[in-house]
Amino acid sequence: MSYVANRVDVIVVGGGHAGCEAALAAARMGMKTILFAISLDSIAMMPCNPSIGGSSKGHIVKEIDALGGEMGKNIDKTYIQTKMLNTAKGPAVYSLRAQADKVRYQSEMKHTLEKTENLQICQHEVIDFVVEDGVIKGVKTHGDSIYECKAVVLCTGTYLKARCLYGDVITECGPNHLMAATKLSQSLRDLGVKLYRFKTGTPARMNKNSLDFSKMQEQYGDENIVPFSFENTADDIKREQVLCWLTYTNEQTHEIIKQNLHRSPLYSGVIEGTGPRYCPSIEDKVVRFADKKRHQIFIEPEGEGTDEMYIQGMSSSLPEDVQLAMYRTISGLEHCEITRNAYAIEYDCIDATQLKVSLEFKNIKGLFSAGQFNGSSGYEEAAAQGLIAGINAVKYIKQEPPLILKRSDAYIGVLIDDLVTKGTKEPYRMMTSRAEYRLLLRQDNADQRLTKIGYELGLISQSRYDAFLQKQSEVEKEIKRVSSIVVAPSQAVEELFEKYHSTPIHTGAKLSELIKRPELDYEKLKPLDMERQDLPFEIKEQVNIQIKYEGYIKQQLKQVEQFQKMENKLLPDDLDYSSIKGLRIEAQQKLNDIRPVSLGQASRITGVSPADLSVLLIYMEQHKKAKV
Repeated sequence: MSYVANRVDVIVVGGGHAGCEAALAAARMGMKTILFAISLDSIAMMPCNPSIGGSSKGHIVKEIDALGGEMGKNIDKTYIQTKMLNTAKGPAVYSLRAQADKVRYQSEMKHTLEKTENLQICQHEVIDFVVEDGVIKGVKTHGDSIYECKAVVLCTGTYLKARCLYGDVITECGPNHLMAATKLSQSLRDLGVKLYRFKTGTPARMNKNSLDFSKMQEQYGDENIVPFSFENTADDIKREQVLCWLTYTNEQTHEIIKQNLHRSPLYSGVIEGTGPRYCPSIEDKVVRFADKKRHQIFIEPEGEGTDEMYIQGMSSSLPEDVQLAMYRTISGLEHCEITRNAYAIEYDCIDATQLKVSLEFKNIKGLFSAGQFNGSSGYEEAAAQGLIAGINAVKYIKQEPPLILKRSDAYIGVLIDDLVTKGTKEPYRMMTSRAEYRLLLRQDNADQRLTKIGYELGLISQSRYDAFLQKQSEVEKEIKRVSSIVVAPSQAVEELFEKYHSTPIHTGAKLSELIKRPELDYEKLKPLDMERQDLPFEIKEQVNIQIKYEGYIKQQLKQVEQFQKMENKLLPDDLDYSSIKGLRIEAQQKLNDIRPVSLGQASRITGVSPADLSVLLIYMEQHKKAKV
């Protein structure tokens, strides 16, 4: 017989990266919160790559931190190597990535949860929901206990009806062979939730002592450390970094894979789920990129307290004997010893178009969803959704409007809008190319875009907010000063310009205009600025970027103004699109399904044409006049 075990405000189901951020946000905003995990050993676990950040993902982590989330602070505590990617390109696509000590990352995050006020963590499997008249009232655990609450955030990751596969070996389990959640999928179906079957995978781990690193290329971290958290400076987190290595597959590797494709559950039809296009298995790479004679393989330590190495770029579901044979064809891996086989994992997830932009289910009030359960891939995308879902669960309880980040506000806004508006037929991965306003959504200015929001939510402390305002003031002051300095022609100026292959000046030129030259920047022109004071790196970085890209930034801000006009044309929540004459049937169906909040969101729905938007616009204008 069921009994009420506890009454709280918010329940978070799942302790992965989404669950951690959701639970911390809710508790820090004053809500009594419980986080349930099937195993407390799975909290903040990194079942795949032992790293945080990377291309576009680094942007997301900086945004999480700017809003008051935990991921950036946690990786700053536990990184073992850090590197800024894409530095040969412009600052819009610079992306920070850090190798993590995965065990320390887990333990630090778990300890953060344990010592957070208002937050309880509990090892239980949630198997059902308590829903009355379409409103969430609580959850039921495997032990037949009822936990009553006002909101639930689902962060089940890759655990729902999960199974791990390699060759003909199939194990009904979640990542790292932890127990799967077997009953919640049916509970969701009973509530009318549509589920998909997705697949992802992970490479083998190997004993470091069995590898020959003399045959590989050393990969060093950056000397200049850039923290993920805006609360930290380079000096706060600087430490000795570990080495990673680079090697390559070859034609022999590919031949072994081709000869054994029939033994891969991915190609034999055993795997039902759809895999990630942008993070394919080695089998997929060999088939899809048949013209390539080799693929990069990074050898990355799993931590400082272990000799296990992660084989980045070679996820697989091939049988154990084939895995060993193919790995041993690679330079430096000829005598490798596998500690953990590569495997694929299948799991249930939802069609995210069933969610509002707030990440609340459309048909169940108070039930929110975040992370890989929403069809995304990656720790960073999961954490971002968890943070927003946790915030909006609190907003729902307080009967306040939800926090909605627009595509022009943050990569997080792009991520959520893509998922709930377009949906996804494969695990969704964030990329810089998905963000149309990426020059404005740089990782370096995430604090400028989002810290005020985090402060207003109560997730950013007063002292941190004051420090942020001080930084802003110093940046503005320095830009103003630099813009007032005139550089006159001289021998020293000519020599400096010659050094950087820049055109000489014959009359006075403003220092700010010289900074805009592609071959020059704020730092290179330092010898010409006698009044310049020594400023922190983050101040100098902002001064340089804001001056150098001023024209492009203004141009993109104009584009955002046009975008906002569409976003501000709000659509009624109860509008029956089938009643609007002139809309194509496909558009009527899609609009009734997605229920966009604005004309802007409607424009991004697959199957809604420009002609349909014109019909909607006319309808809205007529409706407005009729009201008047």
